[in-house]
Amino acid sequence: MKVYVDTSVFGGCFDQEWMEWSNRLVEEFRAGRKVAVLSDLTLAELERAPAEVRELVDALPATSKRYVFIDEEAREFADRYIAEGTVTPKMLSDARHIAAATVHRVDVLVSWNFRHIVNLNRIRLFNAVNLKSGYPLLEIRSPREVLDER
Repeated sequence: MKVYVDTSVFGGCFDQEWMEWSNRLVEEFRAGRKVAVLSDLTLAELERAPAEVRELVDALPATSKRYVFIDEEAREFADRYIAEGTVTPKMLSDARHIAAATVHRVDVLVSWNFRHIVNLNRIRLFNAVNLKSGYPLLEIRSPREVLDER
């Protein structure tokens, strides 16, 4: 399963509220049960994160990571989310995360951002724009929702 991971998930590994589920997801990446999809935007955001967060991402096996870019198609699609009123221009980076996951056709995007991303009303709006534009629906979930129950 290809899982687009935003920065909040890695930061969650060191946050008391989210650490259990973020760390379990990271373990699934390490074990090869899931593949972490990282965009250049996520990597840029991680540059401003604490060293322990960056080291966590760097330590993931190469076989458990895939890289995608916020290319012209993703930038234009993020602008479409804004034009359609799904998000405001202040949330451009959130729109770009969603657009990258959509155009690169990942299986699911995970985030702890419940206000702008993992929010039922917004998920419906993002997916309405996706369908209207000829893209597939995008699963958007919290890390807790995508864990293997073993």
